[in-house]
Amino acid sequence: MTRVAAYQLSPRIGDLQYNLQLSTAAIRTSVDAGARVVVLPELVSSGYVFASRAEAASVAIDSDHPLFECWAAEASRADAIVIGGFCELGGDGLLYNSAAICDGAGVVAVYRKSHLWDREKLVFEPGAEPPTVIDTPLGRIGVLICYDLEFPELTRLLALAGADLIAVPANWPLVPRPAGEHPPEVVAAMAAARANRMFVACCDRLGDERGVRWTGGTALISELGFVVAATAEPAMAIADLDLARAREKRLGPHNHALEDRRPDLYRNTLHARELAPRG
Repeated sequence: MTRVAAYQLSPRIGDLQYNLQLSTAAIRTSVDAGARVVVLPELVSSGYVFASRAEAASVAIDSDHPLFECWAAEASRADAIVIGGFCELGGDGLLYNSAAICDGAGVVAVYRKSHLWDREKLVFEPGAEPPTVIDTPLGRIGVLICYDLEFPELTRLLALAGADLIAVPANWPLVPRPAGEHPPEVVAAMAAARANRMFVACCDRLGDERGVRWTGGTALISELGFVVAATAEPAMAIADLDLARAREKRLGPHNHALEDRRPDLYRNTLHARELAPRG
């Protein structure tokens, strides 16, 4: 079993030092609770609702920033893995909405969000590389960021690459939903988990930021597609997950989640307009 925690926070826009302390404390609390994988929200280093690209640039950091030394120091106490979002200043001088994967030695990998939401397109460049799977002592971990989760091509890509767990730093703006229903983004995560038979850990944020109210939809989802832990507070969703179960894709004696695919029928997916009825 691997104890996974997603720690829901309320970072402050533009306050690097406060957010460093807030995120580091969340990792410390999670590790003290026995977590070996800790997921933090999207853009936890900086806040989200930037007034301009220049404002984002003023708090953009690279993977050598002291913030990640602090994360790594906490992770090293339990040989943990930490995944959290940050406003990245790329070596090309451009800004990216990114997530760092850290262990006790520092940053292992960085994923740049490939599907930008709304005004993010005015601030960030979309990532040019597909998400990859990091093989860790705790399991094989893939990373997506927020809106990426709503593209089944990416979750299936990670499943085919062998991911046991997808970590999803997120900032989900609150939208109306019927009473008693999960947030729609959690529904998407549940569907991805069930379709691919892998675990999903979504870490949302809380609070209001420049008129945007956040959902607070943090959830840990089993490989069967069920929410096994959630929180609507500034706190952890935490659960012991048997990540090895994600490697069993058989659905019974006659079915397999991945081998039953029919790529021969799907290859025209990217050219769907050619298949549309004409008249």
